[in-house]
Amino acid sequence: MTEQGNKAVLERIADALERLAPPPARPADWASGDAFFWDTAGAREIEPFEPTDIDLLTGIDSQKARLLDNSSRHANGHAAHDVLLWGSRGMGKSALSKAVVRALQQQGHDIALVEAASDQLASLPALFDLLAREKRRFILFVDDIGFVEGSSEPRILRSMLEGGASQRPANVRLYVTSNRRHIVPRQMSEQDDPINPRDAVDDQLALSDRFGLRLGFHAASQEDYLAIITRYAAAHGLSFEREDALLWAKQHGSRSGRVAWQYIVELAGRTGKLLT
Repeated sequence: MTEQGNKAVLERIADALERLAPPPARPADWASGDAFFWDTAGAREIEPFEPTDIDLLTGIDSQKARLLDNSSRHANGHAAHDVLLWGSRGMGKSALSKAVVRALQQQGHDIALVEAASDQLASLPALFDLLAREKRRFILFVDDIGFVEGSSEPRILRSMLEGGASQRPANVRLYVTSNRRHIVPRQMSEQDDPINPRDAVDDQLALSDRFGLRLGFHAASQEDYLAIITRYAAAHGLSFEREDALLWAKQHGSRSGRVAWQYIVELAGRTGKLLT
């Protein structure tokens, strides 16, 4: 094949790859978006931002009230805490963090959520530089945080919370979730219940006391589990049998808000309904 022919083939391949490539993400507009995601590629807006309605979150009334109060203070420009939400899986830590931001937006507050992956802590100082330039308030949400042995990330997080070089700006508060009361390195040999008083605490790496507000989420009782299902079922026009709901929890090995929602999805599927 001639040199000109080779060039034509390469051009066709390049054109084909360009068509296959996803369109470039729209630059984040920090001043107007409701929620954003931050990773190695930078920031992108989360559209649509539709977290669970805060009124549907059941069995965590105390945690809901305290987090909403703290978030409202921050949205109004008042002193507010960084928050650690810890405890049992599936009990609404992540859902509540997002729901309170949405609730405040619906009340007219100029506040936005920025979610960052738990392995992106080293990049957060760059994010803080961007957010510090904005007039609005932000909740920086990091879900399911944990560290590997020898990681430098605990020191980075401590610096953010204690006024070090990477301190988060005044218009940002950190909301972090963890399955343990104390944020320690994850080890496969440690499978203790997060609420078990025998939690191993490493003084150098435990960061929970750096958070001004610490909210515990405990496994749901049977009645709490059924109350969650009742609330969801009423909101979506579904009916259920108590024993069927309990059997679902038994089959899934736990009673939690997540398992309750999965049961609602199952009920909707059985009746041919679409959940929106």
